[in-house]
Amino acid sequence: MDGLRENVTLPALSSIFERECYVADESITIPVYLAIKMEKPLLIEGEAGCGKTEIAKVLAEGLGTELIRLQCYEGLDSTSAIYEWDYLRQLLKIRVEESRKDPDEIEHELFSEKYLQKRPLLRAVLYEGNLPPVLLIDEIDRADEEFEGFLLEFLSDFQVTVPELGTIRAKTKPIVILTSNRTRELGDGLRRRCLYLYIGYPSRDKELQILKLKVPNIPEKLAEQITGITQNLRSLELLKKPGISETIDFASSLINLGYTEINKDALEKTVGFLLKNPDDMARVRSSYMEGLLNLVQR
Repeated sequence: MDGLRENVTLPALSSIFERECYVADESITIPVYLAIKMEKPLLIEGEAGCGKTEIAKVLAEGLGTELIRLQCYEGLDSTSAIYEWDYLRQLLKIRVEESRKDPDEIEHELFSEKYLQKRPLLRAVLYEGNLPPVLLIDEIDRADEEFEGFLLEFLSDFQVTVPELGTIRAKTKPIVILTSNRTRELGDGLRRRCLYLYIGYPSRDKELQILKLKVPNIPEKLAEQITGITQNLRSLELLKKPGISETIDFASSLINLGYTEINKDALEKTVGFLLKNPDDMARVRSSYMEGLLNLVQR
């Protein structure tokens, strides 16, 4: 086991989150701590914009190690996640050497690490830094079930297979964070291989604390008003409820426009930074705007 995993403590991890301005109570720090200590991947599910991806960024920054990110999408395959051969350089090598070297010797050189383009999973396996890297597999729910199935070997054994080179096992196991917005249900096989953390929308007090940390120049009254509006909007039947990232965007837009408190003009101009969906914006403007103003102005 590497030195980080032997020496990491829960208080030290909490200090990292605090130093990186990420509001994390024990419901967050304990699963992250155990994932590091037990060398297990951590699956973080929850609402969009509530800080799942940020946990991996905070860990990498706070530990002083590299963040390796695999952004998932529909159609993602193992080649895009592990490696590709640099075909152009291989062709140039063939043209230069074909008259001077034996074909078997050229082939051996062509399929060596020199011509390998390392994608995120292979980069994580081959990483040679002093500390393990943080591997972020972001929005795994957007990838196909076939890719999810392919990941099972990696999450179990921290190894990948390149047919021309064989199976490559990680010398130092990366800290693996997977995130999911639950756009589809993940398989039991993946869940069994991971520790689990769910992050929902924050309480009013926690969101106010986050807002003051992320927008340090915000007036107290404005912060209170913004938090009240955001919390209220989440109680409505909206297509896209605002996450913490939208709360921060909303606050920053108001400050940049010179507002120190919310009035009708301010809300009309900036509500789109909270909702980010035309149908939700139309519904709120037609049915809820007056109620939101009454909420924050009383």
